[in-house]
Amino acid sequence: MNSSRRSDARSAFTLVELLVVIAIIGILVGLLLPAVQAAREAARRMSCSNNFKQIGLAIHNYHSAFKQLPAHGGGTGKGLEADPAWWKPSDTANRKSLSVHVGLTPYFEQQGLWDHISNPSTQTVNGDPPPALGGFWPAMGPSAKQYSTNPGYIPWQSEIPTLRCPSDPGQGLPGRGRVNYGPCLGDAPRTNIAGHFDRAQMIPSTNGGAVGNAKVLHRGFFAPYSEFKFRDVKDGLSNTIAMGEIVSNLQDNAINGSISWNSGGNGLDHFLNPMHCVDSDEIDPERPRFWCSSSSTGCTPPVSIVNGETNGRGMSWASAFRLSISAVFTVRPPNSELCIGQWADNEGNFSASSHHQGGAHILMGDGAVIFMTDSVEAGDQRAPGIAHDNRPGDKSPYGLWGALGTKASGEVIEGAFN
Repeated sequence: MNSSRRSDARSAFTLVELLVVIAIIGILVGLLLPAVQAAREAARRMSCSNNFKQIGLAIHNYHSAFKQLPAHGGGTGKGLEADPAWWKPSDTANRKSLSVHVGLTPYFEQQGLWDHISNPSTQTVNGDPPPALGGFWPAMGPSAKQYSTNPGYIPWQSEIPTLRCPSDPGQGLPGRGRVNYGPCLGDAPRTNIAGHFDRAQMIPSTNGGAVGNAKVLHRGFFAPYSEFKFRDVKDGLSNTIAMGEIVSNLQDNAINGSISWNSGGNGLDHFLNPMHCVDSDEIDPERPRFWCSSSSTGCTPPVSIVNGETNGRGMSWASAFRLSISAVFTVRPPNSELCIGQWADNEGNFSASSHHQGGAHILMGDGAVIFMTDSVEAGDQRAPGIAHDNRPGDKSPYGLWGALGTKASGEVIEGAFN
């Protein structure tokens, strides 16, 4: 009978056994969490790549419809305001400030948004009447540089999922409709890249010298105020970058999202020496992904940092200008520092960037999406850029990265890079 009772008795965990089980579970969770996080980032990266593929398809459908590529700097004229300066906002016209994305909206399944943009509108962000003449926003909208949110033109402040990478945490103000994909303008970020266009009168320039100088700099798939065709991409669509992924500014002084700006400097500093900000010791040696701050040692803080302002990286999907917002140049490798001098409107070393580990996506002219690593071969990083007064038409001095950014410079791409 005692034997029967012993056999019926239930065994229990000892305290030591329970602690061992808990420890094992903790170890398994610790091993599993990084795998889950990696899987989530892999999914976000795949979604980002799919967005880019949709944009690539939209570019090809646009070209099929209009026999040309959309202009980076398209839209209507100078408007009715007394001061026609291109860099000032207008409520009565968009002053040709629209990015390539605006014309592409109906081709990446945003027909409703395109209908709103292409027709006069009375709708505003806060419900007040538009300040434009007659109480209507003009067809094709006001200037994309119209920064105010009150009353605010709705399309320019709308977030478009196709234009956002899910790995980018940036949301809302000071952004006015953030964007994570920007047009590639080549490997020659010089200040007269738009000299072929009279930006006060919003008409082609009559200055032959300025026009010629600007044309030499139009080495990329896109160029300001210019409409190219696929036939112009003589290096081949599969060998030429159409767009690059970019981060939107998070106001955290990251070198790939916040811009070093020396308003008292020379506008050519970054063009004559792409390593200007590096050679000026502006990057924190202890935190090389961030700009030097007043509390850092062994470095010199930038004169100023464009950090979330209206010129900020990725702050407006609809705005072509300033180029700091979304333009991509293939000089410095992906995720390098962003650096300009003299004017906030200057072109600068604006490379591709992302929140993915080790690189960023690029969209090729044929629609292929490639993950380009930060370690891409980028030639002589202290070589002055190609211009009318420096080997015009020559091959890019910036290696494979520079060659991929030019559309007709005759570089030979050796081997596969995807």
